[in-house]
Amino acid sequence: MRRSPASSNAPARSRTEMRQKVRTALGSLLQVVLAAGVGLAIGAIMMNATGYDWKEALQALWLGSFGDLWGFADTLAEATPLILTGLTFALSFRAGYFNIGAQGQMIIGALVAVAIGSSLAAPKPIGMIVVILAAAAAGALWAMPASLLRVTRGVHEVITTIMFNWIATYLARYLVFNVLNDPRSAERTVRVLPEVRMGTIIAGADATWALFVSVFIALFFYWLLWHSPWGFEMRIAGLNREALRYAGGSPTWGVHMTFLLAGVAAGVAGATQIIGRPPTFALYGDLSNLGQLGFDGIAVALVGRNHPIGIIFAAIFFGALSTGARTMQIMAGVPLDLIRVVHGVVIMAMAAPETWSILRRYIASRVPARASAAAASRAER
Repeated sequence: MRRSPASSNAPARSRTEMRQKVRTALGSLLQVVLAAGVGLAIGAIMMNATGYDWKEALQALWLGSFGDLWGFADTLAEATPLILTGLTFALSFRAGYFNIGAQGQMIIGALVAVAIGSSLAAPKPIGMIVVILAAAAAGALWAMPASLLRVTRGVHEVITTIMFNWIATYLARYLVFNVLNDPRSAERTVRVLPEVRMGTIIAGADATWALFVSVFIALFFYWLLWHSPWGFEMRIAGLNREALRYAGGSPTWGVHMTFLLAGVAAGVAGATQIIGRPPTFALYGDLSNLGQLGFDGIAVALVGRNHPIGIIFAAIFFGALSTGARTMQIMAGVPLDLIRVVHGVVIMAMAAPETWSILRRYIASRVPARASAAAASRAER
């Protein structure tokens, strides 16, 4: 059978596209490595200027985070919730929205995990699954008001998600001290039952099977965004909503789905901090075991280029910084305040390329002639 010219050119076109994708990926990786090098170099200069041995400090950072199996496991434990909160921001950003409500959605997920996990008497796999699904649903429901207000009243999601973060914070404090409080310990809630707790991957370390839940959700989001029609519509909406409407898509449907899925990721993050983080298995009244993981996820997403796979590695990097900080204090004697400054410099350097890319696209979107060119370039990635 004689092949048509179009079909004969298909393999060559496929190879060209593959080479282009590989070049783009390598270029992004090179930018991240160079940015990390610049950040670490600035941090080394700062430590040297303040009288500390920067070589010993960086060596301690490496040994504490990757030096042995237990250190690496603790790094992964720190990275587990950050993967999910990073996905919350990244998914919304890809669809054209700034959802900074991961903190509140995560808190609600943690509260539901405590409420159900402390009272559900079910066999171990079933109990864990029920708690995770309930926390995911709670996070999604908490994200919906921002979506509805955006669609029906045009209220910007940055305003609503910030407000709902505070509502979740004070609601959690009330419930911890007045409803879910442990009579034997005034500062925290009751512990979840052993049947719903996730087991550790390595004995004596903090990493649990929650890590695989986070990675699974990241891989699902990757498939959703780049290998499904729904994800294609989300990305088109993020580039140009008028183009999506012209093509027959529904921006309204897209914003609801985006916020629902982002809330799912944040809700699961809250659950993993309760049932998948020994030895507490409860929520403290000051929410200290949740920290600022929701906001840290924004930095993780920027360092990971708002890509689900990149976010996995960015979260591990953030986990390494957190785990290695303890070793830097002990081995090199670097004070915690200086360590945080150095971490901030490194993170800013690594997030700068993606931040600049976002600003450039925003400026381009203000000029109609540039908007179409930016959308075409973005679609090729």
